[in-house]
Amino acid sequence: MDLVMPSTFYLFNSSSTPSFLPPKPTKSSIPSSPLTRLRNPPLWLCYASKKPSFVDQILDYIEGGPKLRKWYGAPELLPKDGSIAEEEDETADVDEARDAVLVTDGDSDIGQMVILSLIVKRIRVKALVKDRRAALEAFGTYVESLTGDASNKAFLNKAMKGVRAIICPNEGFSSKVGNLQGVEHVVLLSQLSVYEGADGIQALMTSNARKLAEQDESMLVASGIPYTIIRTGSLQNTPGGAQGFSFQEGSAAKGSLSKEDAAFICVEALGLVPETGFIIEVVNGEEKVSDWKQKLTELMGKKEKGQE
Repeated sequence: MDLVMPSTFYLFNSSSTPSFLPPKPTKSSIPSSPLTRLRNPPLWLCYASKKPSFVDQILDYIEGGPKLRKWYGAPELLPKDGSIAEEEDETADVDEARDAVLVTDGDSDIGQMVILSLIVKRIRVKALVKDRRAALEAFGTYVESLTGDASNKAFLNKAMKGVRAIICPNEGFSSKVGNLQGVEHVVLLSQLSVYEGADGIQALMTSNARKLAEQDESMLVASGIPYTIIRTGSLQNTPGGAQGFSFQEGSAAKGSLSKEDAAFICVEALGLVPETGFIIEVVNGEEKVSDWKQKLTELMGKKEKGQE
């Protein structure tokens, strides 16, 4: 079934409005946990609107998946007892085309937003999650959800099968797995600048995260795999697309960035593979970006020129 995004309807919660005359909905903010919303859907009514938000569109589409399967007599994705049978690796000895993007920490807010963006772009998605059942109920067959220890060689081999690129929305993956042979590009969202700028109690609280972030960056630099490290300011639960950006050196230590904007930039960075490595800093600011490929190319060129 092709992914067709609605363009003229806005879905809103009927419990908060009179059924006979619902008020015109306002633009909703990005939910803090898309998977929570998918697992516990409220009752929705249709109401005309100019343009629903991006996350609302894709969530509404995915929420309709289980209903459509039931109406058309398709089999349930989960057994009646609610259990998840482990899939047999029938293609263990078969070479698989590398056309998938692996999202690590797919349960996190940013991980979920990255997954939704990749689905919209019709990119094959694999995701490492802690709760595979919840991910299966939420994303259905759009995402191949995997649960296991990334440091386990057998599990990692299964997770990496068919993967051409990796997006790491949180620290800890690169330093854990070590070998990423065959991967063409790794995009790492890093808050190392924030951790380095912390002091006092905050420094103690983030010491482990800082260590993981340092190890992740070091492993990528030494891996020989093309990588893009996106160093952000502190990540905020604010709607994306409402602010501009700043790419000034040193801005990540003091600034902040919307989680939705962070997820969007990670997905956009996939389209520009550096020859070796590329590190940028980004926070919300005044500069508007209409063409991210052009902007990233410009930033990459400045980095290369500065290293000469």
